[in-house]
Amino acid sequence: MYASAPLIPYHTLMQTSYTQQEIDVFVRDAIGRVATGPEYSKDLSFDEARRLMQHILDDVTDPVQAGIYLIALRMKRETEEENGGSLQAVLDSTDRVVAGVDSLVDIAEPYDGYMRGAPVTAFLPALLAACGVPAVSHGLEEVGPKFGVTQRKVLRAAGIDVDSTPQQAAERISQPDIGWSYVDQASFCKPLHDLVGLRKRMIKRPVLTTVEVLAKPICGRLSTHLITGYVHKPYPPVYEKLAKLAGFDSAAIIRGVEGGITPALNKPAKYFDYQGLDGQLQEVNVSPEDCGVEQSHRCEPVPSNCISIDQEGESVVDVAALSQASADAGLAALDGKEGAARDCLLYSAAIVLKHLGKAESLSQGAQLASQAIASGRAAQCFKNS
Repeated sequence: MYASAPLIPYHTLMQTSYTQQEIDVFVRDAIGRVATGPEYSKDLSFDEARRLMQHILDDVTDPVQAGIYLIALRMKRETEEENGGSLQAVLDSTDRVVAGVDSLVDIAEPYDGYMRGAPVTAFLPALLAACGVPAVSHGLEEVGPKFGVTQRKVLRAAGIDVDSTPQQAAERISQPDIGWSYVDQASFCKPLHDLVGLRKRMIKRPVLTTVEVLAKPICGRLSTHLITGYVHKPYPPVYEKLAKLAGFDSAAIIRGVEGGITPALNKPAKYFDYQGLDGQLQEVNVSPEDCGVEQSHRCEPVPSNCISIDQEGESVVDVAALSQASADAGLAALDGKEGAARDCLLYSAAIVLKHLGKAESLSQGAQLASQAIASGRAAQCFKNS
């Protein structure tokens, strides 16, 4: 396994400059190695993957070749070293800020958003802050392959400034009466955000989809803890290794709805976590009943007025309308309205609080979160931002 690389600028770790001819030859060689079919493709080393991704982020590669490389890498299936090198290039290009709190929770939801439910996880950082746990979330406006409801869209619909700089976000987190913030990829890693157009044209999901959620734009003074989600079974150990490379002191990797961090409300689930950079990945089984949740829906459902039927008779989700509906549901949940949205927040908060050792059980974690809502602290933390 690759060692955790220091988070210092790329150009201080590798050759300071390459001629365009050297870059072109390197990129062509890499494509030739990864794009020769399932039997003959060859893997790149950590440093090679890092260098190539940095050339892409620096916009010194032909965009067609960049797209071919990313698609070929995906079809070959990225190795541990290729994932790690790609992430390190993103880390090297990220503007990182330390908030004025000892410990910080990093909520890393899928950047391409949701389409099969009304997501309310955008309100989880404020709820955690009300429980005494500073938190940050991050994302962008939209990206493929889903182009769904993102945290940015929900928070903007709820009246939150989603264009803060990393420093401004860190300052909000540092204020006891706020304790949370959102920061956009356009602010903390513009070179990566500039690839959104290329990713749209590529259609397929590249390695960037895997690694961008681990950019770690804001850190705590002493520790930073990752909360992220997955769908496919092989991914927990992949995220574990990448989280440790990024320097996250712990991680909870949750089997959530649409790859998010909230498990289904109507059936048992599991998550994986580690404690400390030397800690082992452990499987944890959970159930919504552990939090006092009983729901027939797996999440807050999509309202009927957010769905239309196209000319082919297929259902089409109005993303803007669903973003507003998600904002309305989240605000109502913070105000104490019972229902699936509130249960999603309680369930997610309970997992985080138990993972951090702030609660001995999911039941206790859900009680702490419920008290933060009932007292009005959660809604106030959200409104103060």
